[in-house]
Amino acid sequence: MRQTDNSVKYHQLRAAFPSFVYESFSLKENAEGIGLEFCFRLNDELVFRPGMFFPDRDRFRSLPPGLKQTLAFHIGMVEMISYWKASCSPRILVKPFRLSLEQEQWWKKLFRYGLGEFFYTNGIEMPGDELFNFEYPEEASDFQKHELSHLSESVIIPVGGGKDSVVTLELLKVFGDENLPLVMNHRGATRAVLNAAGYGPDSSLEIKRTLDPLLLKLNEQGFLNGHTPFSALLAFVTTFAAALTGKRYIALSNESSANEASIPGTKINHQYSKSFEFEQDFRSYLADHLLSGINYFSFLRPLNEIQIGALFSGFSRYHGVFKSCNAGSKTDSWCCNCSKCLFTWIMLSPFVADEKMTRIFGENLFEKPSLALLLDQLTGVADNKPFECVGTIDEVNAALQESIRQRAGEKLPALLEYYEKQGQPDNGKNNFERFLTDFHEPHALESRFLKILKDAGIINEPLGKFGAGNLN
Repeated sequence: MRQTDNSVKYHQLRAAFPSFVYESFSLKENAEGIGLEFCFRLNDELVFRPGMFFPDRDRFRSLPPGLKQTLAFHIGMVEMISYWKASCSPRILVKPFRLSLEQEQWWKKLFRYGLGEFFYTNGIEMPGDELFNFEYPEEASDFQKHELSHLSESVIIPVGGGKDSVVTLELLKVFGDENLPLVMNHRGATRAVLNAAGYGPDSSLEIKRTLDPLLLKLNEQGFLNGHTPFSALLAFVTTFAAALTGKRYIALSNESSANEASIPGTKINHQYSKSFEFEQDFRSYLADHLLSGINYFSFLRPLNEIQIGALFSGFSRYHGVFKSCNAGSKTDSWCCNCSKCLFTWIMLSPFVADEKMTRIFGENLFEKPSLALLLDQLTGVADNKPFECVGTIDEVNAALQESIRQRAGEKLPALLEYYEKQGQPDNGKNNFERFLTDFHEPHALESRFLKILKDAGIINEPLGKFGAGNLN
């Protein structure tokens, strides 16, 4: 796990830029849609103006006075994190609205734990309450909570182009044609996945997010940089979209595995804003401070990555188009050299034949001894997990052991041979069949969504119809 000691730079930047200002936000509507622009600044010269656009205004409904402004302001609060982290200023002046003490504590928690990986990789000790203080001009007003009614019983489904959102898309088709897939900045895989699912441009919603290029210039100049909680931004963006389109449900595709820390024994988790802890925090913030009527939850929360791999293996029309590799996202490809590629291969390997896996990825990843270090990180041999959206150590070991079991009497590929020679963990936690019938709690699913999972053969029932290695 690569770390850089930027602790001295951290304190220098905090001293040089003692105040970060959320100056303003604007909301402009035209025939094409709704545009948001935010203004943040470090000083008079360093001013950031990122934006976001919600297209297709014809599908949007009217909202109570002030609700659009409140939701736009909150999108700006999360967007601010990406720019504030460049200097980690100890004072944040919020001009558009005033937060209550309870709201401030909510946001401070998101900043701290949502940036846990950022602090760790920059060699900065995890900060406490001294991280920053909120301040407001005298004229700043409180925002009001709203209530939405007459919402449709349909679902917004965020789609990223990987296997998890594919499973959610497929299983929630029972809700009908009013479901609305949502994408933040389309890429090749998301377009291909939506096409495979039968959703065209008119039946999906693409949110366009633009970053201020000044941030990239500051990164090049040595300002602080690192991972930010993107899924927290997605939470507020999808809430705005649900309010605009009158849909009651927002169904994420975050599984139980997202709860496991990347650094064992700490709160440092690459997937913090995908965890159930954040999900519950956001649901509470939404209900207590923003609006009632919209239900934000993760549909896959009761499942683990092995179950998701089993389900996905049955959706063959997506096998040639889905992509989970961040390194290859710009070229819409699998790089076959990162922990995300290797993890995805491992999760699918018990269910999909090697020949088809090789056609999907372009290489047989089990035949690449160069991936041994990444394998050690995924299986718990190394001290830390990769900073990626990957499953738990136990899930990885269980899938690997099942792949070895299926090859009994055969010569193992290089990476599985390396794994077997290390000695497989024998702690009773890696039973493959147990993972196939697991049901994780807590979760936030209503009974109608639990029934869909049960009908798919998940809850307390073996996934026999997805028999291991049965896809050629």
